[in-house]
Amino acid sequence: MNDNILTFALPKGRLAEQTAELLTRRRVMAADVLDFDSRKLIFLDQKNALRFLLVKNADVVTYVERGGADLGVVGLDMLLESGAGVYEFSDLTFGSCRMSIAAASGTHTLYRQNIKVATKYPNIAKNTFASKGIYVEIVKLFGSIEIAPLTGLADYIVDLVDTGETLKKNGLSEVEVIFRSTARLIGNKPLSRIKHARIKEILSAVG
Repeated sequence: MNDNILTFALPKGRLAEQTAELLTRRRVMAADVLDFDSRKLIFLDQKNALRFLLVKNADVVTYVERGGADLGVVGLDMLLESGAGVYEFSDLTFGSCRMSIAAASGTHTLYRQNIKVATKYPNIAKNTFASKGIYVEIVKLFGSIEIAPLTGLADYIVDLVDTGETLKKNGLSEVEVIFRSTARLIGNKPLSRIKHARIKEILSAVG
């Protein structure tokens, strides 16, 4: 394989599409390299010596940290949750949403000790409440987070919120916004040093 090829790990879905739009607009990659309607997971831009991997959102950081990819695009939520040892090069500004604490509407929102928190983001949730001096029991879920407070499974949830409509439709209200999340361009530390010149070109192009 050409050692000059840079490999991007992209999360399947809207973030990959927005990344492709950005890289094409900034003339980093050729148009129509990625075919999002196909079942292919690896795409090669021979003209610009780029390779793209379409992977699950949660796996982008792993591919980059372990050297399966030189660069990756991932939401700040996944980056903070993973605690991975990668470079965070740039805030790409798209994919905006917020990480929030929510509870059943009308619930007393003063935190107490030994509360139960349902989340897909156990590290973020635990660290957030620990910074307030509050011990929490984490209930790890992979979907249907909004149901947890309504069934007594948890007192609060910690999850990504976009418009907030899903919370409202399920009888929940935001209690606190923890941070705003956008897409970040990340890089493998050793490979970024080896391929410094090429990566610098891309960073200059995407701003």
